[in-house]
Amino acid sequence: MIFRLRTSPRVLAVAMALTLAACGVSAQEVVVKVGVASPLTGSGAAYGKDIENGVRMAVDEANAGHPTIGGKPVKFVVESQDDQSDPRIGVQVAQQLVDDNVAVVIGHFNSGTTLPASKVYAKAGIPMITPAATNPTITQAGLNTVYRVIATDSQNAGNAGTYAATVTKAKRIAIIDDRTAFGQGEADEFEKAAKAAGGAIVAREFTNDKAVDFSAQLTHIKGTNPDLVFFGGLDAQAAMLVKRMRQLGMKAQFLAGGGVMDANFIKLAGDAADGASVWEYGQPLGTLPKGKDFEVKLKQKYGVDMLAYAPFAYDATWVAIKAMEKANSVKPAEYNAALKATNYDGITGKIAFTQTGDLKNPSSTMYQVKNVAWAPVMTKTAD
Repeated sequence: MIFRLRTSPRVLAVAMALTLAACGVSAQEVVVKVGVASPLTGSGAAYGKDIENGVRMAVDEANAGHPTIGGKPVKFVVESQDDQSDPRIGVQVAQQLVDDNVAVVIGHFNSGTTLPASKVYAKAGIPMITPAATNPTITQAGLNTVYRVIATDSQNAGNAGTYAATVTKAKRIAIIDDRTAFGQGEADEFEKAAKAAGGAIVAREFTNDKAVDFSAQLTHIKGTNPDLVFFGGLDAQAAMLVKRMRQLGMKAQFLAGGGVMDANFIKLAGDAADGASVWEYGQPLGTLPKGKDFEVKLKQKYGVDMLAYAPFAYDATWVAIKAMEKANSVKPAEYNAALKATNYDGITGKIAFTQTGDLKNPSSTMYQVKNVAWAPVMTKTAD
């Protein structure tokens, strides 16, 4: 004889409520997934974690305010994926986030990963807001759901190129890049701006983003007798490059673009860091109304120093949340219009978007290493 236990709908409802409560979710709450895509392993992991920390801080603060959207209480949860700075894996990660029904994606970090991933999100109608990927082509593809809260390479590296030719008065300029979409894109924009300002490019070399020895490229560059060397790439390689320059007796000024202005560069470069200059995205955080407090709060919350992109990721997350609240909907198809009309005062400054999804009036700042610390020298804001 078979006995069947019958459970009443009321008992099932209570059991379900208890299960949700154990997971920290109310039975009435609408769970909204905020996707994060960045490198959490490999050479870019520190930057990827920096982005993730910025997103998590914003989500925690939003949930603490007990948000209500569409007449229902909302709980934001972070779904983080490791794209390993690999375009192929980035596409897989993007599809996973789409399949998991995220409402928005904050990411990616690398331009080379962001470019193919953005097409996956656009096809699904899910907004992607990048806090870090700066290659201009990302927002030139005509995709309706792609946004950027940071200056592009044409703006930031363009400032570096103009500065090299007109302020430092460099007569002979050499360029080396890491051959990624980011690094090469920076180098291209730097070269274009430097030439337009009257600078002469005497050498153009490249490496790859895994290299640790630049002797061959620098030996060739040294032979052209440059008075300034520009590098398109990230902090660790920039540090090794300038260190090798000094070991080879090169006295040329070292200049770089974004992703270099952090403590890691100074630590790895040692004495060779002195006098190095970079153009970095945004304004100095300490000069902005909420910037210094943000940096302190992030250090207290996660026990690590902020790198370049946490504040941009934090702002990107809040921009998405505010758009959902304005549209009174967490559905991408319904809040995307509100996202386009964003006018938000963020940690990094005022955020509003152009028709292509780029940041209006972006800023970038030149920093120089003085007394074993980065010091801001000048800031330029695009019209």
